[in-house]
Amino acid sequence: MKEGPHPYQEISLGTAGLILGIILVAVYGFMFFKADVSKKIAQKLPRNADLGTYFMGFGMVWFWLLVAPPDKGIFSALSMDLGEFNKVKTYLMIGVPLFCVGMIVYVREFLFVRGLGLCLLMASAPLLYASDFEDAPLQFLMPAVCYVMIIKGLYFVGMPYLFRDWVNWVTASDTRWRGLALGGLALGLVFMTLGLTAWRGY
Repeated sequence: MKEGPHPYQEISLGTAGLILGIILVAVYGFMFFKADVSKKIAQKLPRNADLGTYFMGFGMVWFWLLVAPPDKGIFSALSMDLGEFNKVKTYLMIGVPLFCVGMIVYVREFLFVRGLGLCLLMASAPLLYASDFEDAPLQFLMPAVCYVMIIKGLYFVGMPYLFRDWVNWVTASDTRWRGLALGGLALGLVFMTLGLTAWRGY
């Protein structure tokens, strides 16, 4: 395997918090300030197979880069040591693209939700690495959010219809929608603030 720390281990808690905060503020800010438009978009997302193709493809490429061989230049930038499971990397390198193509071609139902779930699972890893063994103030917020992302990702991949049901429930009431948006926006601002202040240098 290549020498040196994995790129995930070089991500600082401050940087991770700032990036996560910006994403949350952008998404939930749009939901709050453009409620009517965003609700219509959300209602169409579960069955948006075209957008799902991009999410699924992006998530699968991300996963493939983690199991790529260590001697392929830029393609090995994210290659991760899987310990005793390194021997199955070859099978994963072949199986992952086949699985991705199979999902995109033959499982179009709720493809967006499955792709979103996969991306949530992939994104949680670098965020967890950033907060690992850090003793920063309110550090627990990062792994807490990551575990929520992992649970959601597993449900979205395995039971994508739950995302549809949740969207139908939350969009049925303006109060629910604005409450969700306001909560997410507030959380994003907290992460942005921590990333720029208390988590700097960690």
